[in-house]
This record gives sequence, structure tokens and C-alpha cells, in this order.
Amino acid sequence: MNSKHQCVQLNDGHFIPVLGFGTAIVQDPKSKLLEAIKLAIDAGFRHIDTAYLYNNEEEVGLAIRSKIADDTVKREDIFLTSKLWCNFHQPQLVQLSLEKSLRQLQLDYLDLYVIHFPVSLKAMEKCKDAGLVKSIGVSNFNCRQLEMILNKPGLKYKPVCNQVECHPYMNQSKLLDFCKSKGIVLVAYGSLGTQRVKGWVDHNAPVLLDDPVLCAMAKKYKRTPGLISLRYQLQRGFVVLAKSFNEKRIKENIQVLEFQLTSEDMKVLDGLNRNYRYIPFNDFIGNPNYPFSDEY
Repeated sequence: MNSKHQCVQLNDGHFIPVLGFGTAIVQDPKSKLLEAIKLAIDAGFRHIDTAYLYNNEEEVGLAIRSKIADDTVKREDIFLTSKLWCNFHQPQLVQLSLEKSLRQLQLDYLDLYVIHFPVSLKAMEKCKDAGLVKSIGVSNFNCRQLEMILNKPGLKYKPVCNQVECHPYMNQSKLLDFCKSKGIVLVAYGSLGTQRVKGWVDHNAPVLLDDPVLCAMAKKYKRTPGLISLRYQLQRGFVVLAKSFNEKRIKENIQVLEFQLTSEDMKVLDGLNRNYRYIPFNDFIGNPNYPFSDEY
């Protein structure tokens, strides 16, 4: 990983760039995603986040390979994450699913593979030993569930990260403190709020980037509310995923690495927390085995 890009060290010794480019497709065509990833790499993004569920691994791989081919980056410059979907968490399916992702990406390995259920851990350890993935992470685990994993007899590799929804309206402070104490990095998705997509997000949900406190702070720093939200998470110790298919916004988001918020303003933003989740994963409500990150 190129040293000029800001990274944090994971508990297995690998490094992850603190700013990632999210690729979840909901409304935009795949062709737009392909160009957006190329623009993101040109702008300086070196951390790309995808998933089996997004149904875009082929386009993600094509974009990365094209930027390798034109000598913009080398494969080792890119930190690539994908995620195992819930239907494939049976141990016998984990490696098959990972190998399918790699075939779609047309790449030899993933830097990080994220799982949703602890039953997959043993199978994931074998994938890591086989060199198919460098690091193993989890998603939407709360403190109790992480503790159960960490205390699991025979655990070979501790999860390096926990991906959770996090933004000023849901700042995950309790989970952040716990993960820091265990050497687990929190990766924030939904850090800019989220699009109002029918079936995914309540159209009456508050618009994070219209919040008057964020807007006032944006004027103070001569930045956008989105950049203030991203910077808030970075300074708290999160790795942050930012998604945009707009060229101007992509170039703008990389500027989050160029300024700092004062400690006083960080405390003001702490006060925006309302434990509000934009992405409820309604399909899994009622499933006692599905982990959620909120502790309240």
C-alpha cells in the first residue's frame, strides 16, 4: 500500500486506507459504476468496497484491472473488500462463494472478506490460510456478539474490523469504545445518510446533510456538510466508506483528508446523535441469529 495514502494498521498486520469508495448500486446503471470507480482511483481512492449482494463484482474488477493496465495503480496499491451474503454462510459454501467472487472480479485475492454470521469463521480461516483473502472482518455485530467470537475456543484469526452503519445521527459510541479496546477497526457505511430508495429507506427519514448544525459547520470550514460528516467519523477513529457516482463529489470527498475539526466542534457533532438507523434490514427482523450493531 502506497505510504502517501492515509492508512491504519489492522490487528493482523495489514493496512487499510481510512477512506473507502462504496459501490452499492441501488438506482444507477452498472456502466455508471464502472466509470465512477475509475474516477475514484484517479482521484486518489485506494480502498474499494463491494459485495456479492451488490451484483457488481464483475464491473468492480474490470475497473480495477483497467487502472492497473494503464499503470495508474498496481494490484497491491488497492485494498479491495467484498462481503459474503447471508445465504452462503454455511461452512461448506463459504470458499465456493469466495472463489466465485474472485472469478467475477478476475483477481487472485481479496484484501478483506466480511461475514455476517460467526458460523462462517472457521471456513474463513481456511480461506485466509489458502491465500484467497488477506484479512477477515464482520458486519453489524454488537459488543456481546463480538465478545462471543473473541472468546471462541480455537479462534485462529481475530476479526480485523466490524462494518456498521454510522453517521452523526447514529454515532455508535459504545461500540466504538469496545472495538478500540479489542483492536478491532470500525468501518462506517451510510456515513452521509443515504439515498431515499423505495423499499430500503423511509422517505420521511431526516435528511442528514440538511441538518442545520452540519450546514453551519460546513460554512465555518468552507466545506460541504458531507465532508464535515466524513471528517467527524475519521477523527473518531473510523474507517469511512463514501459513495458517489458524481465526478465532482468523488473529487470532493477525497478532500476529507486535508482538514481537521476542532475538539470543540467534535463535541458539538457528538450531540447530534439520536440512535437513528437509516438502513433497518427489515428482511432480517425477527431472525434471532442475525446480528445488529445497536446496543440500546
